[in-house]
Amino acid sequence: MKQARDPDDVHAPLAAYVHQIELRGAERLLVLSGQVGARLDGSVRPDPIDQLDTAWDNLENNLRAADMETGDLVKVTVYLVGQVDADRRREVLARRLGPHRPCMTLVFVSALATPELQVEIDAWASRTDS
Repeated sequence: MKQARDPDDVHAPLAAYVHQIELRGAERLLVLSGQVGARLDGSVRPDPIDQLDTAWDNLENNLRAADMETGDLVKVTVYLVGQVDADRRREVLARRLGPHRPCMTLVFVSALATPELQVEIDAWASRTDS
């Protein structure tokens, strides 16, 4: 069972996330490696928002491979290099998450694995099988 909470004595979430999710019971846990904005052919578009969308595509493809979906995400960490338009970033994340609110952390870093990469997303997902 997953229980999402925003404690009354902690500030309201600043974006599309929840402060905590507790897992109890017979949950399957999926831990994903960081997903970057590389397309299937290995190419990377230079725009960080395009990379965010592609990285999210890769995240969703990984979830599907485990018979999970976006609503099963419990923890998402987004790593960004440099300045990325905050409004466009929030729009992409809100669109991709829909009404679901996982725990989320946003981290600005000086570099990722290769110079063209500006976005990386790692995530944890959990699902109870019926």
